Amino acid sequence: MPLLGCIADDFTGAADLGSMLVRGGMRTVQWIGVPRSLPNCTDIDAIVVSLKTRSIDADAAVRESLQALAALRAAGIERFYFKYGSTFDSTPLGNIGPVAEALLEAIGAEQTVFCPAFPENGRTVYRGHLFVGDVLLQESGMQHHPLTPMTDANLVRWLVLQTRGGVGLAPLGVVRAGSVAIQARLAELRDEGVRLAIADAVSDEDLAAWACALVDAPLITGASALATPLGRAYRRNGLLSGDPAAAAFAPTAGSAAVLAGSCSTATQRQVAAWTASRPALRLDPRRLAAGEDVVGESLAWAEPRLADGPVLISSTATPDEIDETRMSLGERATSLVEDAMGRLARGLVDLGVRRLVVAGGETSGAVLRALGIASLRIGPSIAPGVPWTQSTGKPSLDLALKSGNFGQDDFFARALNND
Repeated sequence: MPLLGCIADDFTGAADLGSMLVRGGMRTVQWIGVPRSLPNCTDIDAIVVSLKTRSIDADAAVRESLQALAALRAAGIERFYFKYGSTFDSTPLGNIGPVAEALLEAIGAEQTVFCPAFPENGRTVYRGHLFVGDVLLQESGMQHHPLTPMTDANLVRWLVLQTRGGVGLAPLGVVRAGSVAIQARLAELRDEGVRLAIADAVSDEDLAAWACALVDAPLITGASALATPLGRAYRRNGLLSGDPAAAAFAPTAGSAAVLAGSCSTATQRQVAAWTASRPALRLDPRRLAAGEDVVGESLAWAEPRLADGPVLISSTATPDEIDETRMSLGERATSLVEDAMGRLARGLVDLGVRRLVVAGGETSGAVLRALGIASLRIGPSIAPGVPWTQSTGKPSLDLALKSGNFGQDDFFARALNND
C-alpha cells in the first residue's frame, strides 16, 4: 500500500513533486486527474494526483481536491501532501488557502504547515517572506503573471486573505534549533488556536529539519523540495521498505518537439536561447481568435523539419505583449492557446513525435488531456523538479512537463540532448 497520497494543483507541479519523491527514495506514479479507482499499488510508495486547480474558481478547486483526497483515502492512504508552486502562485481569494483548509477539515487534523521553499531553485522563505533569488517575490516577475500575479512576498499576510483560521510563523531561529524545537513551536501555535503555519527555510538543511518534524503529520502542504528529505525521513523511521532506486525506462524512439505556453521570465529566456540557433515558430493568439488555421500551418511547418531534429512551437510573450493581447481578447486568450497546444500535441504525435518537452502548467494540462494520458511513470531528473516521465498507455510517449519558472536558459536543449 502506498504510504503517501499527494494532490497537486497543476500538471507540471505534479511531475515536479514526483521527481523529488523519487530522489528521496519513494517509488512514484502520477495520475492525471481524479482516478475513478486506484489499482493495487503494492510496488509504489507514493501516488501523485495531478489536478488543474491552481487558477480556477476556489469552490471548484476545493471540490476537485476533496474528490482526489477521497480516492486516495479509499486506497488506504493516511498521509497526504498538497503541492503548489514554489512561488505560492495564488490570488487573494485562493486557491491555496481554501484547498488546504478543506483538506485539513476532511482529514480531521488540527494543523498543517505551508512550506514553499525550494532553495536549490532559489526559492527561500525568511521571516515569512518569500524570495526568488535575491529579490522579494513581488519583484521577481511574478507580479506580472497573467493568472496569479503575486504582489506581496509576506506569506503570512497573503494566506490570511485566503483563509478563515489564524496564520502563524515558525521562524528560522526555531528551524535551526532542530525538529524538536519546530514541533514545540507548532504546538505553541495550536495552543493559540493557530491551525496554519508558514515555514521559514533557506537551505536544504532547513528542509531536512522540517521533514524530521513532520514525519508523522497527516497533512503537509508545500512546494516539491520538502518531498526529498521527507522520503528519507520516512525510511529512517522504518516506514518504507521497498527498493529506493527509481525504476529506469529506456527512451522512446521517435522524433522530438518542444511546446512552450508559459510566459514566465524563465521560459522567455529558454525560448530565446533555443530560437537563436534552432527551428522555432510562434503562435499568435489573435490569429487563433480570428479562426485562422494556425495549428494546421504550424504542423505543416514542423513536418519537414522533424527529421533533422527537434522543433519548438511557442506562444511565449513578454509582459507588454501579454497586456496587449488581453486588452483585445481578454481571458479568452488563455483558453485559445491551451486548445491550440493540445491540438498541436496530437498532430505532432501523428507525425511520429514520441518525445515532448512542454513548458507551462496550463499548457502541460492541455497536452495531457488532448493525448488522453491517464498516468505516468516518474523517471530520471533533467533539472531540479523536472523529470522525464513515460506514459503507461499506447503509443509510449516520453514527456518532460516543466513549470514555466523552472530550468536553465538552455533547458530545452539539455532535455533533448541537443546542445
